[in-house]
Amino acid sequence: MKSKLIVIEGLDGSGKATQTKLLAEKLAESGLKVRRLEFPDYDSPGSALVKMYLGGEFGDKPSDVNAYAASAFYAVDRVAGYLKDWKRDCQNGTVFLCDRYCTSNIIYQMAKVEQSERDAFIEWQADFEYDKLGLPRPDAVIYLDVDPDVSQRLMEKRYGGDNSKKDLHESNLAFLLSCRDSALYAAEKCGWTVIDCCRDGEIRTIEEIAQDIRRVTDTVLC
Repeated sequence: MKSKLIVIEGLDGSGKATQTKLLAEKLAESGLKVRRLEFPDYDSPGSALVKMYLGGEFGDKPSDVNAYAASAFYAVDRVAGYLKDWKRDCQNGTVFLCDRYCTSNIIYQMAKVEQSERDAFIEWQADFEYDKLGLPRPDAVIYLDVDPDVSQRLMEKRYGGDNSKKDLHESNLAFLLSCRDSALYAAEKCGWTVIDCCRDGEIRTIEEIAQDIRRVTDTVLC
């Protein structure tokens, strides 16, 4: 089987890591060769600029670094990992499951540009990362949509109410609202699958969301 790359996107607190792990286990049980990738890769030196940016070293607001510069920070991290680690598996039938990918630049950085510039930014991002840098294009992108109020509650629980643990993005609710708007726009524009992860103001069960994800990935991998 040709290698496949499936991306699970979502704002902080949407359950991306949990769902990526569950999906990897299910696919491995079915006999597929699976690799999980997580971006940014904070254990890699390639993420140094990302860590500086999220740590507020370039300014205490996301807008202090423009969309194109910040996108380059994240792209460097991905390219470093690709060239050093996972490029070799791209031709051997491996199924890559990505907890975030190049598509995160559209979600988080496109929130910084004017609405009239959105389409141009999407085209720039694809040309920059896929065409010029040579990163593989995803076969499917799944966006886990969580109401920002719900995701904020989940993050509060994760950090035990200690807001100092939040990064530059997580601590700015207005910015996260803009990111969600960007994500839903991109999903329609780029053909991503949106999974509604909330019901009646609460997060749906992990199992319910996992079933929705499997229905999407089954069509990609059949």
